[in-house]
Amino acid sequence: MTVVKDAEQDFKPQKKKTSSDEDDKRRKKMVPGGLMKAMIRPGGGDAMPSDGDQVIYHSTVRTLDGVVVESTRSEFGGKGTPIRQVLGKSKMILGLLEGLPTMLKGEVAMLKMKPELHYGEDDCPVSVSDSFPKDAELNFEIELIDFSKVKVVTEDFGVMKKVLHEAQSWENPRDLYEVKARISAKLGNGQSLQLHMKGEPILFTFGKSEVPKGLEMGIGTMSRGEKAVIYVTSQYLSESPLLPSVEGIEEAHFEVELIHFIQVRDVLGDGRLIKRRIRDGKGEFPMDCPLQDSRLRVHYKGMLLDEKKTVFYDTKVDNDGEPLEFSSGEGLVPEGFEMCVRLMLPEEVSRVTCPPDYAYDKFTRPDNVPEGAYVEWVIELLGFEMQKDWTGMDFRAIMNDVENTKSTGNRLFKEGKFALAKAKYDKVLREFNHVNPQDDEEGKEFANTRNLLNLNVAACYLKMGDCRKSIETCNKVLDANPVHVKALYRRGMAYMETGDFEEARRDFNRMMSIDKSSEVNAKAALLKLKQTEQEVEKKARKQFKGLFDKKPGEISEVGVIENKNDDDDAHEPLISEQDEDIDAPEEVPAPARMGSFSRLFTRGMNLFKSLGVNRCSIL
Repeated sequence: MTVVKDAEQDFKPQKKKTSSDEDDKRRKKMVPGGLMKAMIRPGGGDAMPSDGDQVIYHSTVRTLDGVVVESTRSEFGGKGTPIRQVLGKSKMILGLLEGLPTMLKGEVAMLKMKPELHYGEDDCPVSVSDSFPKDAELNFEIELIDFSKVKVVTEDFGVMKKVLHEAQSWENPRDLYEVKARISAKLGNGQSLQLHMKGEPILFTFGKSEVPKGLEMGIGTMSRGEKAVIYVTSQYLSESPLLPSVEGIEEAHFEVELIHFIQVRDVLGDGRLIKRRIRDGKGEFPMDCPLQDSRLRVHYKGMLLDEKKTVFYDTKVDNDGEPLEFSSGEGLVPEGFEMCVRLMLPEEVSRVTCPPDYAYDKFTRPDNVPEGAYVEWVIELLGFEMQKDWTGMDFRAIMNDVENTKSTGNRLFKEGKFALAKAKYDKVLREFNHVNPQDDEEGKEFANTRNLLNLNVAACYLKMGDCRKSIETCNKVLDANPVHVKALYRRGMAYMETGDFEEARRDFNRMMSIDKSSEVNAKAALLKLKQTEQEVEKKARKQFKGLFDKKPGEISEVGVIENKNDDDDAHEPLISEQDEDIDAPEEVPAPARMGSFSRLFTRGMNLFKSLGVNRCSIL
């Protein structure tokens, strides 16, 4: 047994250590002979712990006559669990703060401390019970089991990580990632801890409390291929499917090998449209993802979610190995497909599970995809091109780009995709704010194109049932050109749908006074208007039959229209608009915009206004 005689000589702080200012102040209190060390068993190697290292050690405290005061060892009444602390960070008595850095791994030594070096120190950061002999000189028998660099995951040292094998990448799992890992566990005293799992490796979803909280926090600092030990104390040992019971466990050491993890994104937020990233892309999410109207290139394989995972399309087979190219927002792929591609990075590969209403129930269905089928796509985003920047482009190039976008909008309109069509028109109108025509001819073309785009937006609003927005958009055109026949026609149609018959009649009559060539369309619109008024009047009189037959003070009951006629006028088509007469896509049957009673009530009230009885009350 080797005895170190002088604490001032042999426990002098090492220059290579970087202690906190507070610990430095504490060291200045040391006096010669206050701390003595006797080696009982030598350790191995030549490395010693330093600040920032986690030290794991057993400690037995005795009085100078050999009476055990406290111990971590089970044979002396302890729990058998060694102490874990981080040098320079954990709260430690001064004698251990100075003594442990002089020891080798596996070494056993006796540290003899005067009171001011252990719990008798003034303002000692570590508290003990009142029965502890903190004013006595004591012997601390220390066995340094291990020491290593660690990552402190929580500030209270409740979760720490020791790396056994470095990672292969830099990314860490986050909420809703699917994680695959091999996990084993021991108690703090070294005994094996049985985990509830059928085999290795295990799969769990990060953020779903499927593993203990502290373990998940530690795994959140790991990367693919990394192996580590994660130390978790009791306050972070929550019950989970992996560890159903944590009662009586003060500390657990989880050995984890993180095999891989994939990003899982609940695109709709209801668990139906799920995107799982299989291979990482290049860049950072979401800055490097495709923007609206980007030109995308993808390879994909489509499969049914049946037992055989039947493949119904594969670009590498069915498209002669060529990728699919499309622009986002054009409606050329199912909605769920595009929503997920817009969340991908270049070169990323993802597996998408899609419900029927976002797959092929509202899209052209391949012959081998049954109605109502859930599908799965494996999509590889090869790359994308950003929307053309009009900066620096000449006027003709800009107008050609506008025409292409407008054509796409017209196609979407004819397919009944009114919201998508409107988005295309709106996009061009927004960009028009940055276009400066250079002469009168360009200015005239620019103004005409802008008016036509606004009229197409008005047509979309009309089909979507928002007649007031349609009227507001027509007004933009008429503010710029009060004699714009097509804008009057479109606004008149919107007024007729809202039951504002006088306003509609005024617009149709004005059309004829401005341009004789519009007389055919205007007269047809007026005829339709008259028929609509008559039908509304007929239904209104039947609805309010007897309302005006009573004497003053008597209450009349409102009649009820027979249900069989309720929806007649809702399905009557609008006047057909030909492309050569109205610069808008070909009309398709409009969807029902409002219930028959709501439309009847609006039109009926307008009728009463025209008859001069708008002050009557319905009781």
